[in-house]
Amino acid sequence: VNLIESGGGSVQAGGSLRLACVASGLKYSRYWMGWFRQVPGKEREGVARIWSDDGDTVYADSVKGRFTISRENAKDTVSLEMNSLNADDTGKYVCAVWGGPLDGDEWPPPNYLGQGTQVTVSS
Repeated sequence: VNLIESGGGSVQAGGSLRLACVASGLKYSRYWMGWFRQVPGKEREGVARIWSDDGDTVYADSVKGRFTISRENAKDTVSLEMNSLNADDTGKYVCAVWGGPLDGDEWPPPNYLGQGTQVTVSS
């Protein structure tokens, strides 16, 4: 399985970015697909994920109302629209896949991780 992210970059606070992740080789009939955020010296943080079956979504409290995750199942692709960015959103955004259902807002280790794309927000 390969997860290829794109769309990272540098932006001023208050700006927007759109990330995309394309998966190849997935064999799951149903899966969660989403994003972690990694910052050096901090624990990895689950940002957003979406369920392939019905589009159910889960967001970290820190991004609710600002970030929107969407999917194209036929293409095994998810996008993350990030608005009203602030300096705390800076980090490496890593695409992830969980091959099965998850409970509530748990963020267990995923089955697959991408290499990540850097997002830098300057204030």
